[in-house]
Amino acid sequence: MSTHAQILDLKQRMLASVIGQEAVVDHLLIALLANGHVLLEGLPGLAKTRTIKTLAANLESEFSRIQFTPDLLPSDISGTEIYVAEASGDKFQFQPGPIFGNLVLADEINRAPAKAQAALLEAMEERQVTVAGSTHPLPELFLVMATQNPIEQEGTYPLPEAQMDRFLLHVFVDYSSDEDERRILRLVRGEEAGSAPASAGEIPAQVVLDARREVLAVQVSEAVERYIVALVAATRRPADYPQSSLAQWIQVGASPRGTLALDRASRAHAWLDGRDTATAADVQAVLHSCLRHRIILSYEAEAEGVDRDRVLDEVLGQVAAL
Repeated sequence: MSTHAQILDLKQRMLASVIGQEAVVDHLLIALLANGHVLLEGLPGLAKTRTIKTLAANLESEFSRIQFTPDLLPSDISGTEIYVAEASGDKFQFQPGPIFGNLVLADEINRAPAKAQAALLEAMEERQVTVAGSTHPLPELFLVMATQNPIEQEGTYPLPEAQMDRFLLHVFVDYSSDEDERRILRLVRGEEAGSAPASAGEIPAQVVLDARREVLAVQVSEAVERYIVALVAATRRPADYPQSSLAQWIQVGASPRGTLALDRASRAHAWLDGRDTATAADVQAVLHSCLRHRIILSYEAEAEGVDRDRVLDEVLGQVAAL
């Protein structure tokens, strides 16, 4: 079975367990293939954690879960040095934290204050952890999958912009349709009765690493490159589009990470679709997830009830595909 076929098999396994959230599954796989991190945001009970655990259950990997709470310490995430008494002499030894897993679930990440959240910054960007002056590399297959409750809920701490920027994708999880809800009922009943289908076995981690190399080989034309840059530039220089309200809505535009995210995610989207060339349609398909957490809205936009997705819709309408 080809690498592409095995990844599609992984997708079908996930869809069998996570009903009515195909877009969420697609974006999670895109983040996995693009070697990036993903932030899932939605109300409690919408299968955010289940989606991530289903991926871990079907992929050969070491799964770690970090439950973010107000009393969480940075060392609870990265690990710490412990004192070890041996016959040859006493010494300090590094005890790795849960961040050293392959698939790391940062559950309810915005339930912890900024000090604990900051423990992820180096790991997510440099793929390493520094403790007591020593640097420890993370596994080659490393993906942080964070869940977040809407920031309007009580007991949440907004993630700093620097940390939001380290997520490749920011995905909203919404309610399923009524028919999908009925399918969820039947699925859970079967699981509770012990009649859930047997697992087909884990997909090797090497498949993901091979798929990533194939994604890197997906071609991007100069026209699509210019389109990506133009979309990001529109968030930085909204005044260039006086016929729109972008200048009144956007306070801070996307960083260069936004450009890189669009490039990587659009290539992964094309590869999942079985193509070796990314198009403007691939860029449009991932634009909102790549940029919605990288722009800061103005007070006027918030006063008018304009959200980031509406702003990005306007960006798409103003920037012509080349």
